[in-house]
Amino acid sequence: VSSFISEEQAEENFRQELAGVKDLEEVKAKAAAAWNKQLGKVEVEGGSEEDKATFYSCMYHSMLFPRQFYEYNQAGEPVYYSPYDGKVHKGYMFTDNGFWDTFRAQFPLNLLLHPEMHGRYLKSLLDAYDQSGWLPSWSCPGHSGGMIGNHAFSLLADAWVKGVRTFDPQQALKAMHHDATDKAPFGQSIGRSGWRDYYLKGYVPFGTTSEPTAKTLEYAYNDFCAMRLAQEVGNKTYERFFGKTIFNYRNVYDPESRFMRGRLPNGEWAQKDFDPTAWGGPFIEGNAWQYTWHVQHDVPGLIELFGGKEVFLNKLDSLFTIELKGSGLADVTGLIGQYAHGNEPSHHVVYLYTMIGQPAKTADKVREILTTLYHDQPDGLSGNEDVGQMSAWYVLSSLGFYQVEPAGGRYFFGSPLFDRAEVRVRDGVLTVTAHNNSAANKYIQAVKLNGKPYTKPYIAFDDIAAGGRLEFEMGAQPAVWYEL
Repeated sequence: VSSFISEEQAEENFRQELAGVKDLEEVKAKAAAAWNKQLGKVEVEGGSEEDKATFYSCMYHSMLFPRQFYEYNQAGEPVYYSPYDGKVHKGYMFTDNGFWDTFRAQFPLNLLLHPEMHGRYLKSLLDAYDQSGWLPSWSCPGHSGGMIGNHAFSLLADAWVKGVRTFDPQQALKAMHHDATDKAPFGQSIGRSGWRDYYLKGYVPFGTTSEPTAKTLEYAYNDFCAMRLAQEVGNKTYERFFGKTIFNYRNVYDPESRFMRGRLPNGEWAQKDFDPTAWGGPFIEGNAWQYTWHVQHDVPGLIELFGGKEVFLNKLDSLFTIELKGSGLADVTGLIGQYAHGNEPSHHVVYLYTMIGQPAKTADKVREILTTLYHDQPDGLSGNEDVGQMSAWYVLSSLGFYQVEPAGGRYFFGSPLFDRAEVRVRDGVLTVTAHNNSAANKYIQAVKLNGKPYTKPYIAFDDIAAGGRLEFEMGAQPAVWYEL
């Protein structure tokens, strides 16, 4: 037993955690009981034993991060040593999480299964801002500044849209504005690298900073999140400010090649010998094939850029068939054509099919990924776990839905892996039943919510969190049960 605060607090931690424990077997039994309580928040039936082992392994992995960084004093109050200002504070603090990975599924899953902890986490983000002057992006234990983007914006907006009220939204908007219009002297994701050009030119130019096109795309999504929060709380000033740049992704789309590309300061396209399969350059841990779909907040707008659904669909189909050249990155694996499940930018892409009226193609790809890119052995993930994101994708997708657009609150349907699941959520239990489910019967034929026919391609967060009955009728032939 240890403490980040003091020797006296370490002794207090020992008293709280281990006083009176007789031996190691008792410690193991208590740990097993604690984990079983958490893993029991979802109970699945059906599928193979390997499927169940994989599911609970992934659920376990999804709960390893973020880590608790607070302790309890003698009065039972939460206290913590802050890695941001070096002082001891009352309250909750967490560490070890990289939002570039986890805003996509791990935090949305946390909010479903661990709403109290999630609320505390969001408050701790603003405490970190107060103590350091910046919102975290990758805490380890304080600011490490890894990867890119301002995805604390996503966490805060997503939670507020879903009813979490543990933090001051006006303070959050102030912090977002600060981080969107400045750059810390350390860590490329603390503040915004290239922020001046992003506002003046509408994009981050190639050659002025690293990964400029990826940054443009992620900043536009982050701005959408900030705008959504401002809309929700009636702050017109910040709504107008962030709303001006949510379409900046259009400025790095090349209509001739139909790819997102690097753009020079003078507006010309960079890399005249452009190769969409080439890794790096204007992107981070990816290429133009992966990042072209990184417009999670405005899929209709992206479709319009392509020239319509048919062109968009053909391009999306090609993603899974074009051969990938060697990337040189160990964590970019799990390949289906150019689709790289072993890294996060691809994780929402298979659900785009459901969004454009092609749910059978989502079902095909989801089942392929669930059954071939995950298993129950030590090497059972197709890429780096990335602080729980890889496993959170499996947990949500195997239940039959996934959130494409964090801060949107909609979970789009795919193909449930298990015949039945009971999910303990905020207000009760959501029972998910897949009738006539099998490897062959992977296509949703019809949906019911609380016994009534349901004709949407997604389920809203509030419907999940309220508990109830979600029923899928499965079959061997593709079907479309909804209208767009």
